[in-house]
Amino acid sequence: MLSRTAANLFWMARYLERAESTARLITMGQRMAVLPGSAYRDEWRSVLRVTGCESFHTGGGPVTEEDVVRILLLDPDNPASIQSCLVRARANGRSVRTKLTQEMWEALNLSWRRFEGYDVGQARAELPTLIDWVKTRACVFRGAAETGMMRHAGHDFMRIGGAIERAQMTLRLLDVKYYVLLPETDVVGGGRDHYQWTSVLHALSGSRAYHHVYGGVHTPANISDFLMINRTFPRSVAYCVDQMRSHLERLAMEHGTLATCHKTVDEIFELLLNGQDGAIFQRGLHESVQLCLKLTNRLADEIADSYYF
Repeated sequence: MLSRTAANLFWMARYLERAESTARLITMGQRMAVLPGSAYRDEWRSVLRVTGCESFHTGGGPVTEEDVVRILLLDPDNPASIQSCLVRARANGRSVRTKLTQEMWEALNLSWRRFEGYDVGQARAELPTLIDWVKTRACVFRGAAETGMMRHAGHDFMRIGGAIERAQMTLRLLDVKYYVLLPETDVVGGGRDHYQWTSVLHALSGSRAYHHVYGGVHTPANISDFLMINRTFPRSVAYCVDQMRSHLERLAMEHGTLATCHKTVDEIFELLLNGQDGAIFQRGLHESVQLCLKLTNRLADEIADSYYF
């Protein structure tokens, strides 16, 4: 496969996953913003921090829903906004049109101009509908890929890109909740706001799955373990790493050689295995998350180098 084709499939999946993840984050921000004291805690700022877009808020004072809708939904100059991600995903898909099924292409092509013409007021008025639409389009694309795309190297690169993006979003969510938003008087490892922690599960569609594993007991340590090391929940870091390992192994078999990226993904896997039974939370969730983010960023760079992106 041409390296250019691999790169387009890899980034197409990343941009689409980023658009859906950002939509989920906006929903989480809405849930937290209605809680008592949310104005004091500046909850909407956490949503910008997760996406690395805090610098786009140039005004003083707290970040508002209006700011988040403008920056994360509609801003064409922000590479992390939903509109930008959909446009870029479609551009990547167009470059590899013959590698996609008709249904996959339609899911991309019907999405990229959805937000043109919207102003902030209109978008806020229709926000729940727009958020559901973004999530639905991402699900339609993944469903079309799952049922119609041939399992060749292109499929591997696409799945790896999506898994990296999903893992990193889960990691950033955990880090912002645990580290950035904590009041200075909180003791690390102590009690945490129940509703804020469960809002993280809701953002990742993990509430019911968590209940099956831990019952009705919501603790920061259990939630952290569930989202970091549970290998059966599709949005956990461990599950995403399993997916990366599997598809990188397929690529190694096809090319007949192991690259640096294969060692790095195994390193991440071992790190997560050593974090069982609350070990991640005990040794420092922030430190563990930052290390995983560093390793996944390195992994993405190494994949690009190994396959000549």
